[in-house]
Amino acid sequence: MDRVFYASNFITVTKTGDVEWIEIQDKVKSHILQFLEAGKLILDKKAPAADEESGYDDSETVIKIKTILDEYIRPAVEQDGGAITFHSFNEGVVRVKLQGSCSGCPSSTVTLKAGIENLFQRLMPEEVKSVEALD
Repeated sequence: MDRVFYASNFITVTKTGDVEWIEIQDKVKSHILQFLEAGKLILDKKAPAADEESGYDDSETVIKIKTILDEYIRPAVEQDGGAITFHSFNEGVVRVKLQGSCSGCPSSTVTLKAGIENLFQRLMPEEVKSVEALD
């Protein structure tokens, strides 16, 4: 395995190129199952998500952006094993962080521009001009 990403309701495992899934899938499934059955915690305490850290002074525009992310975008991204979090909003540009299977995915740029950016421009045409992903 190369990377493991977890969220509230899924786990994404990324393997190295020199190993085939058929060689490791049973071992990965077994390891995850044993971990869950043992009732272990992945972390001792919950770290705040990027979009939870600055919630106390959000403008009306940022609140609307976060609502659109939560209601429309995040569920769709999570279905593909990824995650998206709000990072910032400045001068019409929404900055987000893509994680899990979305980070490094060749389609993520198309999804970001054709899907997410178009949705924001349709729902918030006066405020949002573009959407960018942070590395």
